[in-house]
Formats: sequence, C-alpha cells, structure tokens
Amino acid sequence: MAAAGRSFPRRVLRFGGRALVAWVLLTLLLVLPVRWLPPLTSSFMVQNWVEQRSLGASVDYAWVPRQKISRRAALAALAAEDQKFFSHPGFDVESIRKVWKRKGQSRQPRGASTISQQVAKNLWLWPARSWFRKGLEAWFTVWVELLWPKERILEVYLNIAQFGPHVFGVEAASQRYFRQPAATLSAAEAALLAAVLPSPDVYRVRNPSRYTTRRQAWIQRQAGRLGDELPAARWSSRP
Repeated sequence: MAAAGRSFPRRVLRFGGRALVAWVLLTLLLVLPVRWLPPLTSSFMVQNWVEQRSLGASVDYAWVPRQKISRRAALAALAAEDQKFFSHPGFDVESIRKVWKRKGQSRQPRGASTISQQVAKNLWLWPARSWFRKGLEAWFTVWVELLWPKERILEVYLNIAQFGPHVFGVEAASQRYFRQPAATLSAAEAALLAAVLPSPDVYRVRNPSRYTTRRQAWIQRQAGRLGDELPAARWSSRP
C-alpha cells in the first residue's frame, strides 16, 4: 500500500513531464517553420472570416517578402507600435510598468504589447483579454524571439497585421487603399497605414479622422528618426 502511495506522485510527475515535452514540441511545430515559410493564414484572419461569412465578406490577404515591402512601411510600423523593437527581448518592461501605473486612471491606457507579442497573438491566439490568453501570448513570444531573427518578426508582422475591415497585410492594404504595391509606398502613405494599426475597425485609411491624420504626422516624424534601425538592402527602397 505504501509503495502504491509513493508511485502515485511519480506517475503524476511522469505525466506532467511528458505533457510539457509534448507542448514544447507542438510549439516548435507551430513556430519554427514560419521562420522560413509564409503562413497560409492566421488565427485572427480565420476568426474574422468566421464572424463575417454570413455577410459574404472574404479576407483580403497577400504575402510578400520584405524585399517587396517599402522600408518606409517597416519604419512606420516601428515608429507606431514598438520603437524599442531591436533592443528588447520580446517584452518592453518599461512600457508594461507604465501601463500598470496608469491602470487605475479613468481613461483607457494604451497597451504595452510589442511587435513580437502582436505576432504571437495574431498568428495563433484570439483577441479577448484574459490572463490565460496573455500567458499563452508570452509563451509564444519567447519562442518567436528565440527562433526567428528580428527582421523576420517584423516581416511577418507587416504581412499579417490588420489595416482595415477584412484587410490583412501591408501588400493587401497598399493595393486596396493606394492602388500600388507595398514596395512603392511613400513615407506619408506608410505612416497613414501605421496610424490605423491600434484599432483598424475604428480608424480608417480612407477618410481618416483628425486624430488619425495627427497620428500619421507624428509617425512620419518618428520614422525619420529611426532610419538607422533597418538595413536598406533588405527592404524595398523603390520610389
């Protein structure tokens, strides 16, 4: 009887160890291939399609490699969403601390999610806020940072970010709103696309609000200061 009692914790530990190994292997299977292969879709795209299919809406998504994405678009995304992207390990601790300090204020504080966290959330998770979702987001963020180079993370982000209703990725957005490929976006156009990233269901590229145009101008100024962050040869610099 005593031996049976001692073996139970061992079985629990053995099961827990196997479950952890299986979870790590599943994570590797989900994360590692995207280092080289473009994702066919994302969790957010699938959810968007499911929510809107009764209206006959389809998801507009077109993957392009970073050599076909304007360097201006990459700099605008960094300026708008994560100016410390190349210096942090996936989490901006200082911004998280500031958000917690503002948590009790009446106005809704801007989140502290980095581009790496947004990639993890958009690719594999769901938008609803919960500690469980945030925990999974942190888990996938760690693996994304471990397995992908920084420029790959930014490349994936620009290709799966939502820029408007049913519009995902900078190429689809550029074609939809400016009738041109993402490779030829101007600094002003790139900044306008980046200005809607916090909430593409609220802010609009077409007929932008006064707030959006002010944010566009701010992003354009900030992007000009981040010019040294990206090697020009790896992104499109077409006029």
